[in-house]
Amino acid sequence: MEDNPLLARLEGLDVRFEEVSTLITDPSVIADQKRYVRLTKEYHDLELLLKAANEYKALLSGVEEAKTLLVSEDDEELRLMAKEELDRNQEKLPDVEMEIKMLLVPADPEDAKNAVVEIRGGTGGDEAALFAGDLFRMYQKFAERKGWSIEVTSISPGASGGYKEICFNLTGDGVYGVMKYESGVHRVQRVPATETQGRVHTSAATVAVLPEAEEFDVEINEGAIKWDTFRSGGAGGQNVNKVESGVRLRYVWKNPVTGEEDEILIECTETRDQPKNKERALSRLRTYIYSREREKYLADIAQRRKTLVSTGDRSAKIRTYNFPQGRMTDHRINYTVYNLAAFMDGDIQECIDRLTIAENAERMKEASL
Repeated sequence: MEDNPLLARLEGLDVRFEEVSTLITDPSVIADQKRYVRLTKEYHDLELLLKAANEYKALLSGVEEAKTLLVSEDDEELRLMAKEELDRNQEKLPDVEMEIKMLLVPADPEDAKNAVVEIRGGTGGDEAALFAGDLFRMYQKFAERKGWSIEVTSISPGASGGYKEICFNLTGDGVYGVMKYESGVHRVQRVPATETQGRVHTSAATVAVLPEAEEFDVEINEGAIKWDTFRSGGAGGQNVNKVESGVRLRYVWKNPVTGEEDEILIECTETRDQPKNKERALSRLRTYIYSREREKYLADIAQRRKTLVSTGDRSAKIRTYNFPQGRMTDHRINYTVYNLAAFMDGDIQECIDRLTIAENAERMKEASL
């Protein structure tokens, strides 16, 4: 056990765990919300890692004891018991080793966040808009399976159905860590409803998945926001026409990538309650600024990272949905299923699991584990 490199990586973790345990009860730390959230996350991660580490050490001790008994013991019954114990421990070791390696790889802190998703019809005109609608339905069904809540924030309908663009928020446990693999170009091959010759057309829609910005992620000078109110109009009875529930905010923001100043304009008319519309507009402003500030971060990550699994690059073609063949192919991992109807009905977890495994394997390689 002395020469075990994995045990060497685990040294000192118990000391750090005790240190973090003390810190998260310190009133000054609790008052610093950003630090407190970071430390409670570290506490949870260390707790899982130490549990796995203790199990690993117990298995290694069991293996050594069983081997010693097999060498020194003459009683056949005891030798048989030792052999069974040795086999049982050696069978468990690879799984526990893999669990520890995965826990040692630094997790993306954004994986635990909610997600903001944008789907846009790309090349293909009306058919692309219809496909964007199909993708939205697919994610809607997937969200239902996961127990997530979905909230549409903006819609631009297509002329023949579907959406030129639809944006929505997904809220739940670890949403971004799952949905980040969906960013990119989704290509569809099928016979459009408007096609009279029965020819297969190729269209595309782009999906962008961003982590939802939390209040302390971005710095916004709320005093510099210019607010306007207006009557919402549209359906909803006389209330929307008489009460100025719609809000519009203007905010001048300096782009950290280009150094230029941009005026951001956001309107929100989703509810009849003006304070709620203001709250939603502020949330969208935070998310917009956060996503723009992440551009440089993503560019740096893309250069350093070898993986093509979840770069977040919305221009990369990630999947082909071939309806005549009932086939879906994910090009990043050469994964193909021939049950396209079920996939489009939200049964996408297995594909995401395979993408997660592929990315984790590359992350472990980078971490020399």
